[in-house]
Amino acid sequence: MPRKSPLVIGHRGAPGYRPEHSRSSYELALALGVDAVEPDVVATKDGVLVVRHENEISGTTDVADHPEFADRKTTKRVDGQALTGWFTEDFTWAELSTLRVRERLPEVRLSSASFDGSQAILRLVDVLDIVREGSVEHGREIGVVLEVKHATYFASIGMELAPLIERDLRAAGWADGELPLIVESFESTVLGQLRERGIPASYIYLIEASGRPYDLVAAHGKQASTYKAAVTPQGLDDLVGRVDGISVDKKMLLARGNTIVPDAHARGLTVFTWTCRPENGFLSPEFRGSGGRAAYGDYEAEWGVIARTGVDGVFVDHPDLGVGFFRS
Repeated sequence: MPRKSPLVIGHRGAPGYRPEHSRSSYELALALGVDAVEPDVVATKDGVLVVRHENEISGTTDVADHPEFADRKTTKRVDGQALTGWFTEDFTWAELSTLRVRERLPEVRLSSASFDGSQAILRLVDVLDIVREGSVEHGREIGVVLEVKHATYFASIGMELAPLIERDLRAAGWADGELPLIVESFESTVLGQLRERGIPASYIYLIEASGRPYDLVAAHGKQASTYKAAVTPQGLDDLVGRVDGISVDKKMLLARGNTIVPDAHARGLTVFTWTCRPENGFLSPEFRGSGGRAAYGDYEAEWGVIARTGVDGVFVDHPDLGVGFFRS
């Protein structure tokens, strides 16, 4: 991927304008100039990788409107949290392909919600094809930032994600090192598994502002290391050689006096951050304006603070705004 500072990554496509992870969301992101797009992957009952933010799909599809699937509604514990709804692993790909996607935040993104019901769920291989074709159409190299979701949970129900990801990347020609690929996860275990499988990519460890990684909780219980510990000098030292970089909640970069970016750079690690959004509902309080959650606040001021940290990549929901700001 050509080095630009920072990389502008379409977070689930262009979800500020189209329902996340839909075909039109990805195609719009590519047209608006992103360096890469980010699909989240989860699995179906028959081992197909689909792109959804979560394996629970009631908020992003019309599954609740399908009476034939009413009996699939259930409650599960995913990464220690009780969730009620419909889960991808309880459906075959043929069944999921009958659903249509919906805007996850209709109260904030009314315009995007106008596209509800018009598009099918995509598989990972579909997104890889969209990006490959888009790179040719737009005449520039565009990358994929593949986020692995809930790997420890899926392993606990007998579905290892690493071999499924390797299968799809190799089948789509994204595992030969010629196309720009980044793999990220909030769980370092699955990143290690994919590295061991010889997938040539940059490996990025996603880091929440609080809490503990579920793979470590499953292995060590209350003794598990926290996410915050990962961005201390010692925590960063421990990541060297295991991953190529980190991707932190933007709150961590907005905190006064933080030295995350220079500390990581000193150890040869790249730093990404998520998610740069213009709406008041997602901005830090000091950058919010009038007009309610859906109105745009002083996002450029917030993004300026982020840019001045020297961060290497930013995830954006509105690719035109992200490209326009971070390229200027």
